[in-house]
Amino acid sequence: MMLDSLTYLLERVFLLAHFNIFSLIPSEEEKREKSCEASPRVLQRGDLLEVPRTLFTHFGIYLGDNKVAHLIPDIVPMLTGYKCQIQKSVTNNRLLLGVLCKQATVRVDSVEDFAYGSPILINIMDHDVKERPLPNEEVARRAEMLIGKVQYSLMWNNCEHFVTYCRYGSAICLQTDKFLEFLKSIIRDQRSILLTAFLGLVSIGCVGIAPATIFPTILIPFTLWMAS
Repeated sequence: MMLDSLTYLLERVFLLAHFNIFSLIPSEEEKREKSCEASPRVLQRGDLLEVPRTLFTHFGIYLGDNKVAHLIPDIVPMLTGYKCQIQKSVTNNRLLLGVLCKQATVRVDSVEDFAYGSPILINIMDHDVKERPLPNEEVARRAEMLIGKVQYSLMWNNCEHFVTYCRYGSAICLQTDKFLEFLKSIIRDQRSILLTAFLGLVSIGCVGIAPATIFPTILIPFTLWMAS
């Protein structure tokens, strides 16, 4: 039950961290329109692939021969070295524990397993990233060199950082950048200071005066005030 609750919470975090709920990120329909010319063509080694998921967008690098390298949180490589166990599909519980333990793997799967039934978008990020793509063979070689266990961070080292490093030479995450800009806009808005102070007073009224209610009531608005 606890693990199911954490899984649900993680999904909500993915929803915010990848920022799909905000209009700053193009809708999946807009992405498909941008990719309409590229989608029918045969995949080429070094292509950057995107798969729209319900709560986030997943990224990978096409290696040829129907194989895709992608970074995915996973707890199993910490527990066993048996490839037959590691290579099985990553379940939500495996993903959750991988995120919590900050462990991931750059693994190679078939295009079908990578897509998981979703449409594949090809090199869409080329429209948004300032850097020019590296030669496709160099992109694929970079991805192959990183195959194996890596440290994971939802904000600083996720699947988008992996593919942008491989294709453009620098690890960036456009979705994370937009999410951080959104957080900055909240901090700059002084109404958030009043709201947090009000919620703190409400919690004091409901729970009573205690360190657990007084400290957040003072500390959070003060931090927002100093940061604004």
